[in-house]
Amino acid sequence: MQVFKFGGASVNSTERIQRVASILEGHKGQPLVVVISAMGKTTNELEKVAEAFYRGHAAEALDLFEAIKRKHLDIYNALIGDGRGQEYLVDLFTEVEWLLHDRPVREYDYYYDQIVCIGELLSTTIMHRYLDHAGIPALWVDVRDILRTDAGFRDATVDLEYAAAETKRLLTPLLEKGRTIILQGFIGATAENESTTLGREGSDYTAAIFSNLLGATSLTIWKDVEGVMNADPKLFSEAQVIPELNYTEVIEMAYYGAQVIHPKTIKPLQNKHIPMHVRCFLDPSLPGTLIHDQPVHSLPPVIVLKQHQVLLHLKSRDFSFAGAHAGALYTLLKDLHVQPNLIQNGAITIQLCVDDRGERTERLAQAASAFFDVSVERGLTLLTIRHYNTGLLETLTEGATRLLRQQTAETVQVLLRKA
Repeated sequence: MQVFKFGGASVNSTERIQRVASILEGHKGQPLVVVISAMGKTTNELEKVAEAFYRGHAAEALDLFEAIKRKHLDIYNALIGDGRGQEYLVDLFTEVEWLLHDRPVREYDYYYDQIVCIGELLSTTIMHRYLDHAGIPALWVDVRDILRTDAGFRDATVDLEYAAAETKRLLTPLLEKGRTIILQGFIGATAENESTTLGREGSDYTAAIFSNLLGATSLTIWKDVEGVMNADPKLFSEAQVIPELNYTEVIEMAYYGAQVIHPKTIKPLQNKHIPMHVRCFLDPSLPGTLIHDQPVHSLPPVIVLKQHQVLLHLKSRDFSFAGAHAGALYTLLKDLHVQPNLIQNGAITIQLCVDDRGERTERLAQAASAFFDVSVERGLTLLTIRHYNTGLLETLTEGATRLLRQQTAETVQVLLRKA
């Protein structure tokens, strides 16, 4: 039994959906779980809908959502032809439109999840209907019935015990009959049936959870690149495929922000020694990257650039050691679900680098002001190089101001203000 995960790039056009279908057709009659992300940039587009709604701009939110509806209906009609089955999409559209006609009375993250989760529901519905149209048997399952989470909206924690029981009840009997099951990545639901999301790129994590719970022989992540690369090929033309990695290296890469695998993905696989393949859906004949628990040597430098960084300058008000308030700061980070990317302590100062998460970053700065004088610097870039060398570091930081630097024998991180 295998688990496949297809990212947004693999389902963002009729031609690519047909490519995915041809891959699945090659596994017809075999037990297979297929986890699918939202189409293309749909999550980004839905984020704009959520932002407009929360600002009280209902008309703008509805207009933005109308464009998303039209895009999905156009792809659906191009695939199916006669438009049969559109009611499945219309029902999903209606759920969001009802919400958009209300006024926000809860926190932004709650509305974000209720709106953004529609992307995966739409993409999987379209894929399922097309597979049925093409004569490829598959079953659509709402993953929110299985992945129960807490109410940590935008970064929810999955109740794995509940998920295991529901997976055994709902999915195992189908897989024992050799069925293909279509699931949504990235989303879950609370016990009150409020939709939640698992963090950006969380579809990988969804696939890893089901790989673990079902004891899969392997997990394959299908992407629009040849495999895991040592840098973003859109930014570095000399980026190269890494044919083999181990779990530890991938966890390090994910922790520092490499957009290849969700940071939570590896542990469920590692616990059961499940290998993961990263392969190209545009050319399935390519070998891709194998990720397992064996040692791997002679890796190239791995370059990660994280844009939109915020540096919080925290200074003790009474010249007491800043470390006396470090515990309170870490509690704030945990409570607000903020992951620190870089922390550097001085005698009376703490420098804290985090992703710019808008309102959540503002809440962090405001809460930290109970202990520190706080100033905020935005628009920064965090450069991380694994297996670095001095020449490469100098080249990549040339012309920028280095605000912070930390390094170990394997990894260097530099926070940059571009000229």
